[in-house]
Amino acid sequence: MRPSCECCDRDLSPSDDVAFICSFECTWCADCVDGFDGRRCPNCGGDLALRPTRSPAKLADNPASTERVLAKDCAPAR
Repeated sequence: MRPSCECCDRDLSPSDDVAFICSFECTWCADCVDGFDGRRCPNCGGDLALRPTRSPAKLADNPASTERVLAKDCAPAR
């Protein structure tokens, strides 16, 4: 699980229920997704779905990633 939106760099916690992902696990916040053409992933053109959350109990043994990824094509949105 990525810790932030790839477009605006907003923090997204593992329990955040407003994060979206595509089949490649590109990660976006709901505000940025609303601005995407057809609400599709700007990286691959794929469908976006709500990202599942991870329970706090599972985070202890399976922590979320700390690596922030930024999509170069979203620079004007930052």
